[in-house]
Amino acid sequence: MPEKQEKGKHGSVFMEAKKLEILMTAVDLGSFSKASEVVGYTQSGLTHLVNSLEREIGFPLIRRSYSGIALTEAGENLLPDIRQFLQANATLENKIQAVREQQEESIRVAAYASIAMYWMPEILYRFRRLCPKVDVDLRMVDHALEPFELLQSGKTDVIFASRQKEPKCEWIPLYHELLYAILPKQYPLNGRKEFPLREFEGKDFLMPYGRFDIDVHAAFAKEGVRAKEQSVYVDDETVIRMVGEGLGISMMSELMIRGNTEDVYCVPVSPTCIREIGMGMKPGAEESESIAKLTKCVMQFVSTLNKGRNVSLK
Repeated sequence: MPEKQEKGKHGSVFMEAKKLEILMTAVDLGSFSKASEVVGYTQSGLTHLVNSLEREIGFPLIRRSYSGIALTEAGENLLPDIRQFLQANATLENKIQAVREQQEESIRVAAYASIAMYWMPEILYRFRRLCPKVDVDLRMVDHALEPFELLQSGKTDVIFASRQKEPKCEWIPLYHELLYAILPKQYPLNGRKEFPLREFEGKDFLMPYGRFDIDVHAAFAKEGVRAKEQSVYVDDETVIRMVGEGLGISMMSELMIRGNTEDVYCVPVSPTCIREIGMGMKPGAEESESIAKLTKCVMQFVSTLNKGRNVSLK
């Protein structure tokens, strides 16, 4: 049974070119032993490769003697065409590589819905001016931990999310979001500009979905608060409307409460609570030039948000 033709990652043409290239190296050096040192094959492996090539072609190309190797008459006849083929193959490989390098690069980004809506348009506008040929594949998520899961599984390159204890990633802090109490207009605030966390105790509380309860529970835990939690599987705007109808109260970060808030009070909680928004990348991942430029655009944008702000934990 004839031996199957060897195939490489670029197919049989690539492998034939590789075999012919090694053959020419051996012929030019006059021996398999010298060629094996150059091409990185063992002498027996190189001999096997040339024997395989001769079987595929159907006739011998090499004469072996004590003094070394040389081309057979058939090999000599093919020599000009072999060298021409190898030169053409090298030119093709170079052109293929050039095309690969000219193709548009893509950066995969995963961000919370609020960040995707209120931050990313301006950031991407800035980035497009710096890197017009780099495409950004923006994925909006509505689960607090999903960006980290996507990053760990290799399905995204950059995330914008709130800081979590796990999983670990290369983290760049960007912005401290205040947490606000969301209250119906009939709530007796009596002119207060802050809402004590302890006042959530025992009240009907509409818990935002998508594991954003992590931030709420962290704030409650500091004050030992236990509210009557009701999980609602709707978006943030719907939660706000439910609060406006007197169905309960809630707590959200500032990016989550943008929109229609005419029927509710949005009051910072006391003691001050924040969640840290940041940019994450996989640990140990080499930062490309385009991601470095994206980071620069992000930092420039965030500097405009932080200008004049003084948000710190009490």
